[in-house]
Amino acid sequence: MNKVIIVGGGAAGMLASVIAARNGCEVLLFEKNEKLGKKVYITGKGRCNVTNNCDPEELLQAVMSNPKFLYSAFYSFTSQDMMHLLEEAGVPLKTERGNRVFPVSDHSSDIIHGLERLMKKYHVQIRLHCEVLEILTENGIASGVKLKDHTVYTSDSVIVATGGLSYPTTGSTGDGYRFATETGHKVTECIPSLVPLTTREDYIPLMKGLSLRNVELTIKRGKKLFIRILVK
Repeated sequence: MNKVIIVGGGAAGMLASVIAARNGCEVLLFEKNEKLGKKVYITGKGRCNVTNNCDPEELLQAVMSNPKFLYSAFYSFTSQDMMHLLEEAGVPLKTERGNRVFPVSDHSSDIIHGLERLMKKYHVQIRLHCEVLEILTENGIASGVKLKDHTVYTSDSVIVATGGLSYPTTGSTGDGYRFATETGHKVTECIPSLVPLTTREDYIPLMKGLSLRNVELTIKRGKKLFIRILVK
């Protein structure tokens, strides 16, 4: 039986653990936080927009930069596959406008608990409060991990699912980029894509908390157009 270590217990790590264990691997997952899915709890304003109920081609059309890179991933595990997996976990889903899929309960915690049930079903071992310090390699192949307390765990493969740099308070502190660099990978410079905006107009603060549907957004400087999209 192949041994797989997963670093990170967010959505990606939890899902990877289920798929690996379901395919016959012995899986050990390390999470440095006190609980799994910490960032998932706050996604979608606490509701968790799980996926979009559409085919891969429609998803790829919404990717602005290099959609071909995601082609294999989207076809290997489709939105329907994700929905079926959560239904197996006992999480009823609903589709709202824009084909957005949410748990019927409107609670992101149901998604986490559903994945935890699957992890238990497939005997995934979970270690909380365990921070991975280093990915160990042997002849250019991942062979295990070393924890912050210097404990070493060996495995046949390692999956890094540590998230990015987007929300440090949830544990996304860029560990994965460091692991990648230390094991010989090239890391592209990260640029924030979802950020607060500072505007000159005084009326913008008055719109705080206002949600609008089917709004066309145009961003330009002088005559130079940067983007024009329909926000549904």
